[in-house]
Amino acid sequence: MNSSTLQPTEYASYYSPYIKAVGEVNLIEELERSLTTFEEFLNQIPLEKHEFRYAEGKWTIKDIVQHLIDTERVFAYRSLRFARKDQTPLHGFDENEYVEATDASKRTLANLLEEYKSVRWSTVHLFKSFTEEELMHIGIASTNSFSVRAIGFIAVGHQKHHQRIFTERYL
Repeated sequence: MNSSTLQPTEYASYYSPYIKAVGEVNLIEELERSLTTFEEFLNQIPLEKHEFRYAEGKWTIKDIVQHLIDTERVFAYRSLRFARKDQTPLHGFDENEYVEATDASKRTLANLLEEYKSVRWSTVHLFKSFTEEELMHIGIASTNSFSVRAIGFIAVGHQKHHQRIFTERYL
């Protein structure tokens, strides 16, 4: 399953940058590879940068890793529901409220990374369990149509987006 086969009708247009960030890759391989590269990347961030904010009101690196954990869980849940042909429209979520409701500063980056790895491996196993037919199932989230496979590519692109932001604004 390659990202080049995705159709624009399989995801909301505001996710296009995430899909483009993924490039021409196999979804399962990239879910695994991007986890490894992300772990290596985070392990090189100096301790003094973990609580850094590049501007007032912006999230810290630890806040963003918590955001990635929460979002990956939401994406996996949506994928499972859609793969099982659940046609119940799912509400969106406000990522800012999620970050405000948790205090990532009380955790270490290493601890957050361990949780992220666990969540990502769960996502990998979930996507490996889907048949080609299930990957094509469509569901509604935040009033938009998504295929199961598109959600997987969005998850990878979302992580790549934040890794790029880390490099540009935090390091």
